[in-house]
Amino acid sequence: MDQTYYKTITQLEERGVDPEYLQGWVGGYLHNPPREEQRVTAAYEAGYQDGRAGSTDSAQQWQRH
Repeated sequence: MDQTYYKTITQLEERGVDPEYLQGWVGGYLHNPPREEQRVTAAYEAGYQDGRAGSTDSAQQWQRH
């Protein structure tokens, strides 16, 4: 596994990002199939899309305050 994966997860956890976003990001980054429809949340979907793109563009929207 490349270091980008581990560094990004650590940064997202330290920033207090919603766990659903984080799970989506991991799934998207690893190109896993998305969750079944009834378990998809807005945070998960945003994370999944960012993970597929290899970015964290919308992570700030999902930070817990």
